[in-house]
Amino acid sequence: MTQTSTAHTTPAQEQARAQFTVPAQHPMVTVLGSGDSLLRVIERAFPAADIHVRGNEISAVGDANDVALISRVFDEMMLVLRTGQPMTEDAVERSIAMLKASENGTSDGPETPAQVLTQNILSSRGRTIRPKTLNQKRYVDAIDQHTIVFGIGPAGTGKTYLAMAKAVQALQSKQVNRIILTRPAVEAGERLGFLPGTLYEKIDPYLRPLYDALHDMLDPDSIPRLMAAGTIEVAPLAYMRGRTLNDAFIILDEAQNTSPEQMKMFLTRLGFDSKIVITGDVTQVDLPNGTKSGLRQVQEILEGVEDVHFSRLSSHDVVRHKLVGRIVDAYELYDSKHGTENGTHKGGHGKSGAKGSKGK
Repeated sequence: MTQTSTAHTTPAQEQARAQFTVPAQHPMVTVLGSGDSLLRVIERAFPAADIHVRGNEISAVGDANDVALISRVFDEMMLVLRTGQPMTEDAVERSIAMLKASENGTSDGPETPAQVLTQNILSSRGRTIRPKTLNQKRYVDAIDQHTIVFGIGPAGTGKTYLAMAKAVQALQSKQVNRIILTRPAVEAGERLGFLPGTLYEKIDPYLRPLYDALHDMLDPDSIPRLMAAGTIEVAPLAYMRGRTLNDAFIILDEAQNTSPEQMKMFLTRLGFDSKIVITGDVTQVDLPNGTKSGLRQVQEILEGVEDVHFSRLSSHDVVRHKLVGRIVDAYELYDSKHGTENGTHKGGHGKSGAKGSKGK
């Protein structure tokens, strides 16, 4: 997109005008969205500016800073569209937020929206997996640059999904010989141990989310074959004890439900030419009362250790329904006001939880 003319009015009005021409090879619907949905997102973000469309010409009139930002939004959109990737309402909203943060001096890096939105990790079954937020991009970059990476953040921020995409990418490019996916078998308030079934049938519900993600990234028919060959292993954390894992991409999911002893055990499984990614949400600890969370403790122990990186994501990085981010923020606000965790008193329920309140 080119800016064909810019003119400032009198200083008292502090207004500017910019006009853009969308290249003929890009249909206007890709820029404006179906039913002008993308244009509406930009208009809501800059309510004081007037944005008009005529043919393939887009003009913006308003405060000079607003017009400059609108210009940058369309420029970034065009950079993304040139890669063949469509723009979505969510992508436009995130682009505007990044540009506003950069303009206000609250951004902590030089990355542009186009750099974030066009970084492909894995293409599978007709879809491409890529970061959608700045923190997600930095998380993915950290996985490339460090041997051990912790992805810590609330539900829906893509911690495990992006890590698994990087694992599949590493396997396909022969950087590793196998993928190992593991989780601690801890109930989220339920008690499944008394249900009928074999050990495998009881453990399977804990590991099901990992299987689901694999099916998104690989040909489902190939997964049983890869698992039978040991190329992909999905197992409870307890199965890692006593092993040394070489030439592997290892992911520990739901790490907030590890004890300090389990966390140390897992970290010391690291072998040569391997990479470890540990993901978890320290606000959703399901350990029994009085049991410390290994993920909380390890941040104090390993912060600053060379080749270990902590990536922290927030509600702004939630890529599920927008309401999920608002729910996360609401719980954080409630906890800060009432001195609770997850909306309940620290340490659990009733008198039995009081002794464990310091441990989590």
